[in-house]
Amino acid sequence: MKTRAAVMWEAGKHWEIVELELDPPKAGEVLVKFAASGMCRSDDHLRTGDLPSRYPIVGGHEGAGIVEAVGEGVFDIAPGDHIVCSFLPTCGKCRWCSTGHQNLCDLGALLLDGCLPDGTFRFHSGEQDLGGMCMLGTFSERATVSRNSVVKIDDDLPLDKAALVGCGVPTGWGSAVYSADVRPGDTVVIFGIGGVGINAVQGAKHAGARDIIAVDPVEFKRTKALEFGATHALATGEDAIMRAYEITNGVGADSAIVTVDVVDSAVIEHAFNSTRKLGTTVVVGLGPMADNTVQINGDILTLYQKTLKGSLFGSSNPMHDIKNILSLYKAGQYKLDELVTKTYSLDDINQGYEDMEAGVNLRGVIVY
Repeated sequence: MKTRAAVMWEAGKHWEIVELELDPPKAGEVLVKFAASGMCRSDDHLRTGDLPSRYPIVGGHEGAGIVEAVGEGVFDIAPGDHIVCSFLPTCGKCRWCSTGHQNLCDLGALLLDGCLPDGTFRFHSGEQDLGGMCMLGTFSERATVSRNSVVKIDDDLPLDKAALVGCGVPTGWGSAVYSADVRPGDTVVIFGIGGVGINAVQGAKHAGARDIIAVDPVEFKRTKALEFGATHALATGEDAIMRAYEITNGVGADSAIVTVDVVDSAVIEHAFNSTRKLGTTVVVGLGPMADNTVQINGDILTLYQKTLKGSLFGSSNPMHDIKNILSLYKAGQYKLDELVTKTYSLDDINQGYEDMEAGVNLRGVIVY
């Protein structure tokens, strides 16, 4: 069948809307008609080249929609089911899945190639094969994806909001709840209040943090952070360090979470220096993959017995946490509606990313 999609032909270009050929689902696959796709910073890393990938590629990895067809052997998903796509596939059988670390599933080795688990592609332009971002390609009206990337959800959930729980929401929420292991009474500093950082604020609040210091140079995002549960909102890392020590009587924050759009050594140093002895710094954001973006004082790391760690998908387990967060939303205990600043058509995708760059959105959403 035909599908319209946003394609990145090579790094440094804008998204181009084209018509592609889409293969039907093979064994273990499902055909999804997307209702909505979140516009995540990671897709913009394809444009800048910070996240090297196989070009050309169909963008988008944060989507929700309705299943239209299933391939052989798919017994637990049926046409008509409402689903959220997890940007991390989970096989359920590898060492990582079987020990409760679905976010580190071995299938993730294929994410930047954009192919499905059998190593082949479902999007085509003439004789050219195109991959899908994170094995998905949610910047397409339809996509054929692996069953391993699909989470069935309740039919009464709004798909334009549920789409966000495929990436940014659990990544931010889990970075506080799981990776930073925030406890009641903690002080947490969150660097970067975008689509991921704002959910780290929600996660820290859910976990019982007493003080949540949100750091962002954009006033709009600092204001939003306070609405989502932050107790302090500051423009610079230097100010955040001072505030962390002031409100803890010189001890320092229990944890710091780095969710800025492009990670560099300066923000890592600020986050690391804001934490106390035995404090934890969690790095969630990405930077240029070819660069070494972490530089800290090794003596302080040792003498203060601090921890610096990475966090993929907030250390969440997709098959559990996507449904768990949506259950919190249905219970009125999680803000999803308020995350969506503006919606766009697929044709307006480049405008959406310009708005992201200008700092006027928490999250833009493409609605089909």
